[in-house]
Amino acid sequence: MVDVVVIVKEVHAKTILSKSKVFDYTVNPYIGCEHGCAYCYARFIKRFTGHREDWGMFVDVKTNAGDLLRREIRRKEARRVWMSGLCDPYQPLEKDYKVTRTCLEILTEHDWHVTVQTKSPIVTRDLDLLKRLRDVEVGFTITTASENIREMFEPNAPSIKERIETLKKLHSEGIKTFAMIAPLLPGAEDLVTQLTGNVDHVLIDRMNYHYADWVYRKNKLESALTSDFFNRQKTELAIAFAKENIPCQLLF
Repeated sequence: MVDVVVIVKEVHAKTILSKSKVFDYTVNPYIGCEHGCAYCYARFIKRFTGHREDWGMFVDVKTNAGDLLRREIRRKEARRVWMSGLCDPYQPLEKDYKVTRTCLEILTEHDWHVTVQTKSPIVTRDLDLLKRLRDVEVGFTITTASENIREMFEPNAPSIKERIETLKKLHSEGIKTFAMIAPLLPGAEDLVTQLTGNVDHVLIDRMNYHYADWVYRKNKLESALTSDFFNRQKTELAIAFAKENIPCQLLF
């Protein structure tokens, strides 16, 4: 991982339980993400938050997230909530602030259905809560099996090895797990063997986020990341996962 100086600000949010186009609701304990992945679609939030820092260089901590969730959840019927849509809920700051853990405790108390999406092994800290939830799944975004490719696009995120080992740990503890291969990058074909036995299903999507254009131009990957590449890779991966009896959903 690359050492970076992140500007951290504690803020009071006005709401925490938001409607989602992916699941019923989403909870974002933070604004911004220390991982700062080049392709991240969540960069668009800078248009609304006023941050001038580069993506990955700022994080606002919603210190009142727990209080808000306790109040808002009382007025809702138990549904599925996504943690999180616009940040990694287990980015490094979570080790100290525990905002995600506080929200997870409340969701557990109210028996909500939870989908966690992360790149961080910090999620295993909350195994006690995850095992108490009646309906929970934890997904890891893993775009490639190549550390060289990973470092081009995700220099501040945990290694591929850490993510696979965490999936294995969660799966062995009886937690439903999945891998989100999105955006699909070169080297993803080697993920099949590593994910077999460690996930219940896989989702695959292509790179369609213009934010990362400069990364693949800089690394001379523009000739590789074509529509032909994505279509060929998704077909080959779907066949390979099918052979391992792992359900695979193609999102493009």
